Amino acid sequence: MEITLTTPALLFPALSLLLLAFTNRFLGLANLIRSLKDRYASTQNRLIYNQIENLRVRLILIRNMQAFGSLSMFGCVLCMFLLFAGYATIGKYVFGFSLIMMLISLALAIREIQISVNALKLELDDLKEESRKSI
Repeated sequence: MEITLTTPALLFPALSLLLLAFTNRFLGLANLIRSLKDRYASTQNRLIYNQIENLRVRLILIRNMQAFGSLSMFGCVLCMFLLFAGYATIGKYVFGFSLIMMLISLALAIREIQISVNALKLELDDLKEESRKSI
């Protein structure tokens, strides 16, 4: 397979959008954690504490998603440099490394989404339980 300078450059828009999405998720979680922490401090509600613990796991996943996405971007730039310098074989391996880092980042994103959906399901189940008690 022949690889040119434009091949790794094709990943830049995708990686940039992924990193932007991951950063937005991080900022959203950070705000949610702050507000839940304040609510927990005033109510000592166990459900809120469990939500915060869930968010802690998600925060770690998002940090890792960002790290692997950044490594993928770094690998693409390094690949372009190696190709420019005439090291096509090494450049191919570095590009392969970049693709693997991107795959890991996407796999972590899928896991984070699963955890997020499960947390929302628990919240909805709790709401359903409260509505049954009030009837």
